[in-house]
Amino acid sequence: MKKWTVRPGDGHTVAAVLLRAGCDDDAVREGRVFLGRRRVKRGDEAVRAGDELTVAPPRADAGDRAIILASTADLVAADKPAGIPTIPDHAGGAHSLLARVARTVGVDVSELHPTSRLDSSVSGVVVFTRTKEARDRLAQARTAGAYQRRYVAISTRAPAVERGAWDAPVKGVPARSLYVVVARAAAGASMLAVAPQTGRTHQIRIHASGAGAPLLGDRAYGGPTRVTLATGRVLEPGRIALHAARVVVPGADGRPMVISSPIPPELLSLWSALGGDAAAWEGALACALD
Repeated sequence: MKKWTVRPGDGHTVAAVLLRAGCDDDAVREGRVFLGRRRVKRGDEAVRAGDELTVAPPRADAGDRAIILASTADLVAADKPAGIPTIPDHAGGAHSLLARVARTVGVDVSELHPTSRLDSSVSGVVVFTRTKEARDRLAQARTAGAYQRRYVAISTRAPAVERGAWDAPVKGVPARSLYVVVARAAAGASMLAVAPQTGRTHQIRIHASGAGAPLLGDRAYGGPTRVTLATGRVLEPGRIALHAARVVVPGADGRPMVISSPIPPELLSLWSALGGDAAAWEGALACALD
């Protein structure tokens, strides 16, 4: 991370100051340059003496492509791995899922609009629209309950009630998540199937924690990042044990599109190491939530 305070004589634009600072020309395009706390979008943006520019280093994985799960004329769905943001973050934009999808399908990032955002440490299906008509269609589907999501999570323990709805507000805003305990592992952890009915930030993580069942790897909401088994073996998930396994959205013809993401190998291994039954994954996808 490089910080540069603009001095008299450094230049009057971001591009001029970056040249003076010895930064690479791609930094602005990749979304790695900030003027104060604001991301710089154009190299010809004006600066004044005393302004502070921050330039994040390029990510090593900036050239990676996305795994496309579904693609039509007006939307594209991708499989987001844990460890990258859905949209640009303070480290820049080239490593985000948005940028990867744009590179993979050969369009500018401005043409893609995420209809949901998964946290960096969460994996699964993310749907991007490519037209205003598609954005409107999926927004209407949300309102009508036709935009359906199924998550699978591994919690430290099962909530007291095996099946139900979590209705606690998230940051003062109404929120609702349907859930069911699908299976329990020998180590005490449980597998949950969750269907959020609203889309608040960190909703499932907050609801699970509030129910006394924080998710493994979710340090922010009380979930452990290390689990010691009875054998003495220590498990370190390295991510939040939450996966957006299936999304159902209406296609342009009105018929539902079912888009699925396979369970990541690290979650399969984690559940197995905890003593969980491999068949539980299918149960989490097949069980009814209402």
